[in-house]
Amino acid sequence: LSELGSESAKIKAMGIMDKLSTDKTVKVLNILEKNIQDGSKLSTLLNHNNDTEDEERLWRDLIMERVTKSADACLTAINIMTSPNMPKAVYIEDVIERVIQYTKFHLQNTLYPQYDPVYRVDPHGGGVLSSKAKRAKCSTHKQRVIVMLYNKVCDIVSSLSELLEIQLLTDTTILQVSSMGITPFFVENVSELQLCAIKLVTAVSIF
Repeated sequence: LSELGSESAKIKAMGIMDKLSTDKTVKVLNILEKNIQDGSKLSTLLNHNNDTEDEERLWRDLIMERVTKSADACLTAINIMTSPNMPKAVYIEDVIERVIQYTKFHLQNTLYPQYDPVYRVDPHGGGVLSSKAKRAKCSTHKQRVIVMLYNKVCDIVSSLSELLEIQLLTDTTILQVSSMGITPFFVENVSELQLCAIKLVTAVSIF
């Protein structure tokens, strides 16, 4: 899926995606939707009190692999839909909604807690760690896989703004996209995402 994401970006840049068979492209999108769905609601911030540290790390690695795979599926789908001169059949509402659902969930539950401790939930049941002092103590070191996921999600958010310029979306979907575009401005340490969100919010306002 990672390779498919890279290749779809190249084909999009070449402007030849519309030369592919529409039926095959739609089949690919439907398969991609299943792969997006697989990681769309997986929490990566697990805390198993009964597991050993090694078991928890292995479990988290497995979850992150599935989440990253789903991000590649999102990118591939969005690359197909935002390519020039694509037929109407490729703008499948279920796929678009699944991409938005995946992006919103992992921004809120995976990336924001990693980049801004204010969004982190206390594993001991104390709720969200909302003290500003937590931000000061936060380590800037990030796992490579988290940084990779962050970059992929930034690309998805940026591409969604392109999709808004091409395809009419339902009011419900626009509301979801709007909240996704506004929230990053209340999160610290996500400047790249905020730039992508500006594009998204601008596209929504024009819409």
